[in-house]
Amino acid sequence: MKIGKRTVKIFKIKNRGGYAAICEDHLTEGTTQPQAIARMVKALSRTDRKKK
Repeated sequence: MKIGKRTVKIFKIKNRGGYAAICEDHLTEGTTQPQAIARMVKALSRTDRKKK
């Protein structure tokens, strides 16, 4: 999956219920895939704001 130009890897967490998303040294977790993606979008936008 992609968010803008960034590639995001989503996978099922084995020892917990839910999914995780990894992108550019960010790790987010959610109970569903869309929730993990939404949290990743938020994390990436937060770091973009800090860079400016």
